[in-house]
Amino acid sequence: MYDKVLVPMALDHGISDHTLAIARCLAGTSGQIVALHVYEAAQSSVAAYLDASVIQEGQARARALLTQRTEALDGVTAEMIVGHTYRSIIDYATQHGVDCIVLGSHKPGFSDYLLGSTAARVVRHAPCAVHVYRSAGPNQSST
Repeated sequence: MYDKVLVPMALDHGISDHTLAIARCLAGTSGQIVALHVYEAAQSSVAAYLDASVIQEGQARARALLTQRTEALDGVTAEMIVGHTYRSIIDYATQHGVDCIVLGSHKPGFSDYLLGSTAARVVRHAPCAVHVYRSAGPNQSST
């Protein structure tokens, strides 16, 4: 069992019941589960044209949505950070003593044939164990 399990979540994809169920199994009865949303930082070339209040409002909406989607989940702590997705997941895991990362992977493109790009980068650079949940595609069984 793991003491601290990190479950990165993209709010535009919803909350994955599958990754949370895996995290619950891996954390056992005494482990902590952290649902992490990385609010993607705007590129500097774009950020130069955005008013600071627009950025703050977007972050506030994302925090509220994360809270709304996780408040009914027993034993799950919600966290949101601002940064670049895969790098922020790695940094958070390193800085907070995460033992295992559980993340989902979408259907990959040709350059990341086996995993989606974020999952592939997290697997390569994580300071801990990583469990990747791949949802069943149209020609695959979910059993």
